[in-house]
Amino acid sequence: MKITLNNNIEEFESVSQYTVTELLKAKNFVFKMLIVKINDTIIKKDEYDQAIIREGDNVMVIHLISGG
Repeated sequence: MKITLNNNIEEFESVSQYTVTELLKAKNFVFKMLIVKINDTIIKKDEYDQAIIREGDNVMVIHLISGG
């Protein structure tokens, strides 16, 4: 499967689709405050196990950082 992840082409061998949860685990995104978008649609955290990423999708994983 080939997708665009954070503006970079990523290829995953022997995988035809991923859930958001599976992708985050595979790419080691462990930061607690994340925004995930698939094809410009924001995915809610409670939907990560059901949201499917397919061939050709554009995925953005954004870390939210706050401070003072």
